[in-house]
Amino acid sequence: MDIKFKTIDDALNLIKDNDYIVTGLAASEPRLLLQNLHKIANRINKVTIANCLFGVETEFMNNPIYEEKFHMDSWFHSSMIRRAVNQKNIHYVPNHLHVCAKKKIFHASPTVYAGVCSMPDKHGYVSLGFSNTYEMRIIEQARTIILEANPNIPRVHGDHFLHVNQVDCLVRADYVPPGVPYLEPTEKDIKIGNFIAQYINDGDCIQLGIGGIPNAVVKALLNKKHLGVHTEMITPGIYKLVEAGAVDGSKKQVHKGQIVATMIYGDEALYKFVDDNPAVLILDGATVNEPTNIAKNDNQKSINTTIEIDLTGQCASESIGAKIYSGTGGQADTAIGAQKSKNGISFIALYSTAFVRNENGEKEEISKIVPVLNPGAGVTLSRNDVDMVVTEYGIVSLRGTNIKERVERLISIAHPKFRKQLYDDAVKYNLIR
Repeated sequence: MDIKFKTIDDALNLIKDNDYIVTGLAASEPRLLLQNLHKIANRINKVTIANCLFGVETEFMNNPIYEEKFHMDSWFHSSMIRRAVNQKNIHYVPNHLHVCAKKKIFHASPTVYAGVCSMPDKHGYVSLGFSNTYEMRIIEQARTIILEANPNIPRVHGDHFLHVNQVDCLVRADYVPPGVPYLEPTEKDIKIGNFIAQYINDGDCIQLGIGGIPNAVVKALLNKKHLGVHTEMITPGIYKLVEAGAVDGSKKQVHKGQIVATMIYGDEALYKFVDDNPAVLILDGATVNEPTNIAKNDNQKSINTTIEIDLTGQCASESIGAKIYSGTGGQADTAIGAQKSKNGISFIALYSTAFVRNENGEKEEISKIVPVLNPGAGVTLSRNDVDMVVTEYGIVSLRGTNIKERVERLISIAHPKFRKQLYDDAVKYNLIR
């Protein structure tokens, strides 16, 4: 069919005063629109942009002169957001991933959706490519739909297809989609990955994310067989497991033989792998991350990381004290879902220590297992929902344990030089007698 593409100026002309724009997640961001958004500052009043894992260098966000014109709601901070977060127009939105669209629509109905898509097929349909975390639900509510059609965006199977007749402004683009490279695990990562891998058997179904610790788990699982994948994000690590023959999904109870996720973020090899691959299925985040749906696959093993954990099991995974670092994401969704699964296990992993700058500007080593969380820290995973906890010093189960047992077990995997102080603090805070 004859497709009529429009220009980025046509897209910008559709944005009005007080619009609430929701953009695609991470690699699904509309780069052309975001990079040119500042050009309409002279004709619009307050416009809000809601996003997740923002990754585009933009004038409207980096230049303080646009603070009054453009506001940003961030579900999950990226390094780019962290660098710009001193600006008063950037705000964090706490939310469990599986209800983020529902709650956003309840709070502030979106007027514009802007994202990317694959090139239209012969029937006029496009795939949203990398994500349906919230995208289709927002599209159903939005007044205006703007998509950047790009031959570099893969056509991914799932429930995120649109006909071009449903799109108000289809802009042709040709940029390389952003991503994250595979990060080689460190010695600490390897220790943690090996502890976790002991609990993952042939035929289990896994969920993991991006970073050194998840990649260490991947490395330890390369010789496994018949693993399944039901995960929030498909990463380069997942692709490595498929390439090694460790993943085939043959033992799954739901979506047998398919890798199920709600988003994709990685590198060029991963993006080529998912393109038109019937073994890869991207579905609505409210479906994929709903804990009861996660639990439908037996032996679900969920691997997440945290910034800090207190001696009762509370996990602060999105902030360092009151300073937002990342986001809630799907940590609680996947941890709870795994524990609901038959023979499922949830793992929370962290290094035992971190180096931070003290009041004198000097670097000092601190324990990431603490008697109480830093003031202002958000509890991402409640102590009621923590299962297995692992550091480079070992792995312990908190499932069903009392506070005294939790204190003793968590101290046992803390860095040895902090264990005595942690015990003394536990007594001080009346956690143990």
